[in-house]
Amino acid sequence: MTINDVYLPYLELPHRTQIFFGGSSSGKSVFLSQRAVLDVLRGGRNYLIVRAVAKTIKRSVFTEIKRVIDGLGANKLFHINETDMTITCTSNGYQILFSGLDDVEKLKSITPQTGAITDVWLEEATEASRNDLKQLLKRQRGGDEHTPKRLTLSFNPILQLHWIYEEYFKPIAWTDEQTIYNGDDLFILKTTYLDNQFLTAQDIHDLQNERDEYYRDVYTLGKWGVLGDVIFRNWRVEDLSGMRDAFDKHRNGLDFGFGSHPAALVHTHYDAAHKIIYVLDELYLTGATNDVLAQEIKSLIGDESVTCDSAEPKSIAELQRFGVNAVAAKKGKDSVNFGIDWLRQQEIVIDARCINFRNELQLYHWKKDKYGNAMREPVDANNHAIDALRYAYEMDMLTIDAERIVDWI
Repeated sequence: MTINDVYLPYLELPHRTQIFFGGSSSGKSVFLSQRAVLDVLRGGRNYLIVRAVAKTIKRSVFTEIKRVIDGLGANKLFHINETDMTITCTSNGYQILFSGLDDVEKLKSITPQTGAITDVWLEEATEASRNDLKQLLKRQRGGDEHTPKRLTLSFNPILQLHWIYEEYFKPIAWTDEQTIYNGDDLFILKTTYLDNQFLTAQDIHDLQNERDEYYRDVYTLGKWGVLGDVIFRNWRVEDLSGMRDAFDKHRNGLDFGFGSHPAALVHTHYDAAHKIIYVLDELYLTGATNDVLAQEIKSLIGDESVTCDSAEPKSIAELQRFGVNAVAAKKGKDSVNFGIDWLRQQEIVIDARCINFRNELQLYHWKKDKYGNAMREPVDANNHAIDALRYAYEMDMLTIDAERIVDWI
């Protein structure tokens, strides 16, 4: 196992709160996975690794931890429970445990088999709320007072308005030129792709040639994001879990994806009388073949119809063969801006569990011209679930805007 040089000094960092943030592909999650495995092997530390939504963990941090163990050639030293997502060092009993912030009952009952939870690592911390953090800290009670407890946050700095910036960065007058802060109880390290010696030439090329100013600042340079031209402001987040039985006017949309671009499905209810869209659930899958995607779709919406991106007729046909009631979107002339305009006239209420959709709405913004003025063209990024929402409501758009149908189709 090889660790990037920039992280080597921080394998045994004692600070109570530790923040590893910065640009995309900086290697921060890999390093924190390596540190967790080494700590558990040495004994004395138990880890609880958390993301906002439980179903995202298995495809991200859990997989990364397993990759680190395999890279060390230490598979025989660990028992990996795929169902419960627990990893136990068989020589000393210390564990790496995983949970989602949405799985409240499991989170409350998590107890390692040996000792107490010394380390909580919140991956993609910008998905979480202040209250989520308070709940996590309660999981660290008890244990050996001589083993310092640590809270670790890792993330891309998507918005300067985020509570994490207000809580940790603003009080120390952090600047974008800084890369490190080393206080008594707080440690912050900012890294970028330049700190990752294992990137390919193509990875580096893609990051260096990002044209959009916001994405270049956040994902290439690791700066806190500032967005003035976001497209959607007509939304809010609520806990809709107790209201689902009353929602039966469903609309479902699917945007295809593979590899680094996720396939995104949104499951919604429409209150047409009050022009309110309720986003009840989402799928956000990377690397899923159509048979896997079909299984996930059917488990979420059963035999309900789903309107899909018509650019992939073969994928639609495959989903149909796998039993999904998939239909192709019509799209048409200026369909993106037409759909955006219609959606901006609705009120969008998002279930608290739909983290990916919420993140997209925070980041989806207009392109700028060379003078910095917003154009009537969205940046084609962070829009997978948003595109799915446009497909889901295509017929509603056409029904109430009949005068534009001729031009649109």
